[in-house]
Amino acid sequence: MTTGSAGRGAGQQPGRGTEPFVVRQLRPDDLAALEALEASQTHRLSRPQALEQAFVDEQRLLLGVEDSNGGLAAYALVSRLPFEAELEAILVATDARRQGLGRLLLSQLVEQARDWGAERLLLEVRADNAEAIALYRALGFTQDGLRRAYYAAHCAAHEPGGERVDAVLMSLTLA
Repeated sequence: MTTGSAGRGAGQQPGRGTEPFVVRQLRPDDLAALEALEASQTHRLSRPQALEQAFVDEQRLLLGVEDSNGGLAAYALVSRLPFEAELEAILVATDARRQGLGRLLLSQLVEQARDWGAERLLLEVRADNAEAIALYRALGFTQDGLRRAYYAAHCAAHEPGGERVDAVLMSLTLA
């Protein structure tokens, strides 16, 4: 789809991430890499069945970012709605963060949503994810609302409870 270098203007730390990254539409043969990326996180963003279904759903698009070795460093899942597009998931591998990959993916998603004729790009984000919220705001997203106690607390599967976390609802006007 596109090649980009995640430079300092994209949130890169000095001396890191100078190699180019390639953003492309993911294919069914990328499912194992997607599942491995998801499994590396404390909480999965998407169920394996939902990722698999996204490959055959014409109203959904999976984009991935390949690193210079051809490995999957990040992915995003977006849905086409009648007048809007919705970011369902975006995930950057822990060791690939702070290199501008989230920004690179989001710029492609905004372009895709505009190509679809969407008026807005919607998303929700955990209220405790300050880095993601800062990125979304820097890209022009505004807060539309809050879903109280929407997400489970960050805790290991064997630990009980913890306080649930709000979801911040945000959107970017495209039209």
